[in-house]
Amino acid sequence: MQTKLESLTPRQIVAELDKYIVGQNAAKKAVAVALRNRFRRAQLSDEMRADIIPKNILMIGPTGVGKTEIARRLATLAGAPLLKVEATKFTEVGYVGRDVDAMVRDITDIAVAMVEKEKIAEVQERAAERVQTRLLDLLVERPQPRARPVANIPHMGAWPDNIGDEETAAEDPAYKLQVEQADRLRSRMKDKLERGELENAEVELDIEETKSGGARIFTPAGMEEMGFDMQSMFSNMFPKERKRRKMKIAEARKVLQAEEAQKLLDRDVVISEALVRVQETGILFIDELDKVAGREAGNTSGPQVSREGVQRDLLPIVEGSTVMTKHGPVQTNHMLFIAAGAFHVSKPSDLIPELQGRFPIRVELEPLTEADFRRILIEPHNALLKQYQALLGADGVEIEFTDDGIDEIARLACLVNEQTENIGARRLHTVVERLLEEISFDAPDSAQGTLRVDAAFVLERLGPLVKDEDLSRYIL
Repeated sequence: MQTKLESLTPRQIVAELDKYIVGQNAAKKAVAVALRNRFRRAQLSDEMRADIIPKNILMIGPTGVGKTEIARRLATLAGAPLLKVEATKFTEVGYVGRDVDAMVRDITDIAVAMVEKEKIAEVQERAAERVQTRLLDLLVERPQPRARPVANIPHMGAWPDNIGDEETAAEDPAYKLQVEQADRLRSRMKDKLERGELENAEVELDIEETKSGGARIFTPAGMEEMGFDMQSMFSNMFPKERKRRKMKIAEARKVLQAEEAQKLLDRDVVISEALVRVQETGILFIDELDKVAGREAGNTSGPQVSREGVQRDLLPIVEGSTVMTKHGPVQTNHMLFIAAGAFHVSKPSDLIPELQGRFPIRVELEPLTEADFRRILIEPHNALLKQYQALLGADGVEIEFTDDGIDEIARLACLVNEQTENIGARRLHTVVERLLEEISFDAPDSAQGTLRVDAAFVLERLGPLVKDEDLSRYIL
């Protein structure tokens, strides 16, 4: 169950982040304060609220230390739309590639999908009632009134309006009997449906054919989605294609539930709420900012897709501007921007001054130590060793990791990071996968039981690879 933002203090936010991320207390505190400030701002008057802008954050640290995970968990806590983009994916205006406005369009789509999911959850009960009625209609066909012949109707004249309608047919004893029989049968079928006795019965259902849509065009800024959806535009001009399928009631109920829930949605309300949410609580995580941090002064070879050009295109988005999306205009003034980068070669001061000023909070994430690796293996709620124990447990193999075995995994991962490229905690995934590779392969066919992973087992499987630096560069 998601915790409400109103009930979380910065200290509690850090405690929630501690469940998934080891260390990096400075970064956790910075994002916790930024998140709490959103709640504080919401309590102010409209005039004061308009003047308070988020204090954007720049995270500096090597890969694999938790930058992305902090932003992702933060968005989950806040119930806010989050989009992670890489700065290197964008080009300056006038060149083929993605323009920076695309990130705003993408996060708006995420917000619409998020609100739509919440609204669908709210109407599930009403949709289920309507599904029950539709299933009864499929099982028991309603009797149709029959047109009664009228004698001596002249050729030049209109047919009486009441021929074949229910009011006239209600006087027909045969029709009345059919209605009564159908009602009794529907009542019995309804009881059986509620008891789940008809789940394997088959019905024929007309379902809507789904086709991929969304037109794309080449523009000076690259291949971007058009501001409107061509499929949606033409769906109003042509009837939707439907296909008749035979399926069991259990499957038909799922299809009908989705259809009825969509019918109960007010699209205008969904889009309106999504636009407010993305503008007031949206979090844009811009990774690899250091890759566009260089300045290219003195270039005499003509125009090129410069890194400084990407920065200048990012600037108005971060400063606050209005971007047109297919759902309507979106203002970025109060979005929270979290940028990150290793900054091994370049420095934050290599960014253009205007962009530097828009990231006033700087936090440096520490490289992970051997002790951090050990904690990452066992402490988080989604710890790596817990995941492997659950996966292999599905095949009846129980894995027991001893303390010295965990210490040895952490030591070897740290050693490989020192000998080769330092990729942080991601090295643990590689090491543990290689450690348990044969067990994972043989588990379905081998005898079920308990496997003890201690230091000797780890050294036997990984020791030779770690000693051979050339081999470890390719394998670990």
